[in-house]
Amino acid sequence: MARILIIHVGNMNNKGTQALLKTDVSVIKELVQNVTISVSTTDEEKVKELYPSMAIFPPLIDIPYERADFFAKKTGFSRGSLKYKVVAFASLISMLVEVWLCTVSASLCKLGLRPFYRGALLQTMKESDVVVSYSDENFKEGASQLPSNAYWIVSWWTLLLSRTWAVLTVKFFGKPIVMFPNSVGCFRTWVGRMFARLALNRFDRILIREPRSNETVRSLGIRVPIMMTSDTTLLLKASGKPFRLDLQGPVIGVSIGVYSHTYSEKGLRKFVEANAEALDAAIEKYGLNVVFLPHNVTGFRYDDFEVSKLVMERMRHKERARIVNGLTVEEFKSYLSQMDMVISSKMHPGVLAVASFVPALCIAYDDKQSGFFEQLSLSKCVISVQDVTAKRLTEKIEYVWNARNDIRAKLEKLIPRLQTDTKTALRQVLAPYVDLRRKE
Repeated sequence: MARILIIHVGNMNNKGTQALLKTDVSVIKELVQNVTISVSTTDEEKVKELYPSMAIFPPLIDIPYERADFFAKKTGFSRGSLKYKVVAFASLISMLVEVWLCTVSASLCKLGLRPFYRGALLQTMKESDVVVSYSDENFKEGASQLPSNAYWIVSWWTLLLSRTWAVLTVKFFGKPIVMFPNSVGCFRTWVGRMFARLALNRFDRILIREPRSNETVRSLGIRVPIMMTSDTTLLLKASGKPFRLDLQGPVIGVSIGVYSHTYSEKGLRKFVEANAEALDAAIEKYGLNVVFLPHNVTGFRYDDFEVSKLVMERMRHKERARIVNGLTVEEFKSYLSQMDMVISSKMHPGVLAVASFVPALCIAYDDKQSGFFEQLSLSKCVISVQDVTAKRLTEKIEYVWNARNDIRAKLEKLIPRLQTDTKTALRQVLAPYVDLRRKE
């Protein structure tokens, strides 16, 4: 029986995060004979709901802002409150204690003694045949198209510390660790680059999902085998019958949002107004309907659901628009596949759309999005979030809409090839460590 531990798994409120985990688990089960999979995640409760029979563990080192979010939801205070800041600061201090506890506990575990901290996770690491850093963006220090500030710098440093420590602990036990297709970077400080080199040079094999990240990894001087492939959610399979929307005429799916602590109130208002005006112009010119599909619904202020509501409220033709919320990943993918075009300022609504051959306009907040669309030879379907105005967004919508048949034809040729290449790459990184099923 092969034993695989998946680490670095984030919050399931983000449909992209959930889609990546579901795809990774599905592909591992498809490729590996007689496999037992365990998961280390910051969202134990929701991952356990997805996989009730699977062993689910917390991360080795808790991430301060994740703990602050957890307590904020539990007790009802906001991210901007003093209580939130106190919990985040206390979690930052406790993180340093956890590093010491993890070090001592891992040493005991390696000696065959009973570990007293995160014992079940450490024992699983020790007994695994291979550890997988799951598909996502596990090593970065911000988003290239968004402004940085002290809050985000500290948040990314704590994320990098938590993820790097997990990699170091895996290698302390002498176990192989591979990176499933990830975006890497950007890095803004020497601290971020230090963590990246420390972690990435200890992987046994690394898969990168788009060319911008490939350039970043190679610029860091990483000395382990690196292979460029594509995003694993291209392989996500919708289960059961497709979910249907009762809409007449052509439909644009819109999956937009902003990141907390990156926009001022004025900046957010400009973003909302630009989207509302551009969507109204598209409705007037092409007779479209609009379906908002929120991607990351956290319940905090200005999550994707609230931003969708704000845009819809500003639209003149709001009677032609609706918001569809509370979707499973399967429903989300199914609805995206029914759109005539998708507009997304998040990574994975765009990936899931093109996987179903739906033309997409990407409002890019990071190089990972631009890199993915470059891989598809669709750079003209990208606009930087910094360049968003009603006029520029309207021009981009018109371009994608008018070119949609050509874009769809291009995707129908390219996506199957990328899907095959991605699955082949996943097979190659797992092959040295576990018994694989024969190719059909």
